[in-house]
Amino acid sequence: MFGSGSEAREVRRRRRAERRQWRKEHRRPGPPGPYVLLPWLLLGLGAFSNLFQGDTPNPWIGGIGLFAFNSLYISVVVRGFDKRARESRLTYVLLAALTAVTLGLAAGYGGNWLLFFPLLSLACGTVLRKQWLAVCLLVLAAAACVVSVWHEDSASTPWTLAYGTFISGAVTAALLTLSETVMELRSTRQELARTAVEKERLRFSRDLHDLLGHTVSVIVVKSEAARRLAPHDMDEALRQVTDIESVGRQALTEIREAVTGYREGSLATELDRARSALTAAGIEPAVRRAGPPLSPQTEALLGWVAREAVTNVLRHSTATACAFVIDGTPDRVRLTVTDDGRTPAAPPTPGVGGTGLKGLTERLAAAGGSLEAGPGPGGGFVVTAELPADASGEADESGGTAPAPAPGT
Repeated sequence: MFGSGSEAREVRRRRRAERRQWRKEHRRPGPPGPYVLLPWLLLGLGAFSNLFQGDTPNPWIGGIGLFAFNSLYISVVVRGFDKRARESRLTYVLLAALTAVTLGLAAGYGGNWLLFFPLLSLACGTVLRKQWLAVCLLVLAAAACVVSVWHEDSASTPWTLAYGTFISGAVTAALLTLSETVMELRSTRQELARTAVEKERLRFSRDLHDLLGHTVSVIVVKSEAARRLAPHDMDEALRQVTDIESVGRQALTEIREAVTGYREGSLATELDRARSALTAAGIEPAVRRAGPPLSPQTEALLGWVAREAVTNVLRHSTATACAFVIDGTPDRVRLTVTDDGRTPAAPPTPGVGGTGLKGLTERLAAAGGSLEAGPGPGGGFVVTAELPADASGEADESGGTAPAPAPGT
């Protein structure tokens, strides 16, 4: 009892350590926040010192102006780091008010008060973008230079002040734009990863549907055949039971191969298995094949079509005959599966009905092909698949060998 409790605590401790290690390894620097621009307000300490020491005329006006500048600067910078707030009208009003206060203080007092121009440029860099930012920075740099020349008592030379004003806003805007781009790329990469996972899940579900649907149908058909034959021909019934065992073992192998995503097979093999399943169900199969050799990917996709068509014949129809016709040209190949049964669940117009056929339609479309299924002109049901002779869409999607039909009977 005590041992189990200590083991549980040890497991929890190990899991917490693993989570901390994972967070440490995957920690990434986020975008800068507005607090990184607040220390630049220290540039205004010279103006505050002049105001505190009484070197500034009309100190009440200077004090109110200094308080207004700091308040407006903090408001604009904080709003500039929020995209929705940055694009609002209030932000531009606050920036215009900050510009007016800066021009008034710089023109009225000069000296250390001219250093508010670089601070105003920083605020503009957080809010404005593209051509508006370039125009604003050029105007501010020119204004700083003109006011500095007019006063002739600037804390720095006019050209240095103009350059500092321009570069402050330009660097701020560049850094913020870069950080926003990085965040968008991260979000896009996460979305792509999520889409890839969903696509792989869809592929796996289609494989399992096609594999198990066909295999279970064959097991049911052979079980019925064994039940019918048992009273009259025990040897034949035992052969059917042996086939059922073989089908079950093969189904396990197919599922394991489907999980790994490396299944191989050929259309000829699938057609041979289809003959066995149809014959056991009392349906006469017929196969006619012509045309050039096919690529492995094309054979794999057509094998899936043959498998699904046979599954539908066994499940839903009362057919007595089923024909497979493969023909084509060096560029395109066509597989047509026709039965003479009555299919009440068939759609009234050519199209795609069941879940398996819908999955095959998506699979063939990814490889540049098409699939049509519907009642035939003379009765029965017709499935027609057309593909490029060297189709490779499914292989490209999965990143490896395309899932191909494996023996199902």
